[in-house]
Amino acid sequence: MSDTRLTKRRFADGDSAHRPWVEEIFTGDKSHKCPTYVHRTPPCQGSCPSGEDIRGWLNIARGIEKAPEGMSWQEYAFNRIVEANPMPAIMGRVCPAPCEDGCNRNEVEDHVGINAIEQYIGDHALEQGFKLPEAGPDTGKKVAVIGGGPAGLAAAYQLRLRGHAATIFESAPLLGGWMRYGIPGYRTPRQVLDGEIQRILDLGVEVRANTRVGKDVTVEELEKEFDSIFWGIGTQRGMLLPVPGGNAPNCVSGVAFLEAFNQGRMTNVAKRIIVIGGGDTAMDVAAVARRLGHISEKTDEPEKVILDHTANDAASVAKRSGAEVVVVYRDPMPASEMEIRHVTEEGVEIQGPLNPVEIILDEKGRAKALKVVSIEWKGSEMSVIEGSEREIECDMVVSAIGQGPDMEGMEGFGDERGFLPVDGNYRHKDHHNMFAGGDVIRPHLLTTAIGHASIAVDGIDEFLHGKQELHKRPKVDKHTFSLLDKLRETHKEPKAYDHQQVRGTSDSDFAIHNYEDRSHVEVIPSDELFLGHFAYEERIKRTEKEIGPDDVIGHFEERITGLTEAQAVAESNRCMSCGMCFECDNCVIFCPQDAVFRVKKDKATMGRYVDTDYGKCIGCHICADVCPTGYIQMGLGE
Repeated sequence: MSDTRLTKRRFADGDSAHRPWVEEIFTGDKSHKCPTYVHRTPPCQGSCPSGEDIRGWLNIARGIEKAPEGMSWQEYAFNRIVEANPMPAIMGRVCPAPCEDGCNRNEVEDHVGINAIEQYIGDHALEQGFKLPEAGPDTGKKVAVIGGGPAGLAAAYQLRLRGHAATIFESAPLLGGWMRYGIPGYRTPRQVLDGEIQRILDLGVEVRANTRVGKDVTVEELEKEFDSIFWGIGTQRGMLLPVPGGNAPNCVSGVAFLEAFNQGRMTNVAKRIIVIGGGDTAMDVAAVARRLGHISEKTDEPEKVILDHTANDAASVAKRSGAEVVVVYRDPMPASEMEIRHVTEEGVEIQGPLNPVEIILDEKGRAKALKVVSIEWKGSEMSVIEGSEREIECDMVVSAIGQGPDMEGMEGFGDERGFLPVDGNYRHKDHHNMFAGGDVIRPHLLTTAIGHASIAVDGIDEFLHGKQELHKRPKVDKHTFSLLDKLRETHKEPKAYDHQQVRGTSDSDFAIHNYEDRSHVEVIPSDELFLGHFAYEERIKRTEKEIGPDDVIGHFEERITGLTEAQAVAESNRCMSCGMCFECDNCVIFCPQDAVFRVKKDKATMGRYVDTDYGKCIGCHICADVCPTGYIQMGLGE
């Protein structure tokens, strides 16, 4: 796909001649409809698993939505982000950004660099010491949070906002879960992770570390002490390759491999490593193996360090040689394009699609090769290519093909695989005082766990207030912009309604007129925008350090450099503000009747920039045609 392809437009070249004006304007619309202003959810937000108001904080960054007096735009944007996600600096680094895949700007030239701007705001917040919103008034209710990973931390944060006490039970010494013990530290810098976690703890969250539920304390004891339980234990149990020889001593899971590295126990690896899998975990294993390298002098076998929880002796980089790392994948690779590109540049060989058949063992019972066959995919059907069987030599096999919850001591709460069965509110189907989020429901992204936690805490809050039947979640379940909240913030909220019967409210000051909020039911597609408004603009990308095969050993610094403030603002200006007015004045300029006008400043705010004089409007729909964001709909009169 070319980055310089033509912008899609409503009108083709040559469509410059109009029909007779009488027909075009005065009799062209037989329905007599007039414009109304409709707020819809943009697809970036619709694609965001944590449900951030992405368009909102981008509009703050570009200066369309103004921060309150005395507050920087960065702090105001940070406050908008953390309504949904309390860890923007981490998510801006490691989230694979499904929001960018959904961005309507892809129909013009390239998506907005949402992740890059989020990282800038998150880093700036840490540098400036921005705080999270204060905890709500104490309700006297207590909730146990099992697991201190992204789901548990986000749940504790949302619980404190509602005034409920939250206690995190974490089996490890430190909080962070997969962000600390799975993802390598050069991708989630520990000072960044610690800073974002500390902000959550500062709200009054209690932590009981080195405490495993099911061993040190039972679930039944938690039920006696707490009013509700949130499960966020993740998936700590990796899966070995289910083929003959798959349980050889030098065959380990990707989970165990990364945990040993992140705990500082593993400082070198085998000479020839095969990583099986195509996801981000497989990419992290491959990248770590290349960075650690191999030491030829006699050391403990890497699997002993990984499985026996011992530690390698530290060795200098000078003694290391590059490990030969091969990634073998079977299914289409779900890893992000950036991660695949990075490991390839760093000297990792990727082979596939291949189907592992058997692990060949030596006389000591250790893996010495992986037998594979080439395969083809036709839709969801896999077929083996005859005569393609071969062996790939190895000294270690790392299986990154899937993970599952470790429910030891907590049996009976999960299904046959250990995952928790939940309803649409993430409430346990068999235990109405329990809720869950993250990988313990289904393995997915870190940002998905954060989104689960937010929805689950809504349910916990209702449950703690005595509701047994929880409300049905909206079709578009996100943290959306609220015009009423914005009016309250700017002290322009409607007057109190006296509940007296009136005929017509067009001149009343207790209602919001000519505005419809469909953000909970509709995501606005690109074909409802006027894309011809937007010129070609190159995306401003974060810079990357070039790391080749020869310099990767011992390289544990961040590879990506964040945007500057000027770059973040410039990139946010590429946002098309889908589904919300961004004050371009097209409708005011092109209305032939002067029916569309700017709202007076003393009543205007975000989402209330223009209005229509229906005494002048003739329903010509020009304003809707030239609205870049799809905010105007010819709907009044339906």
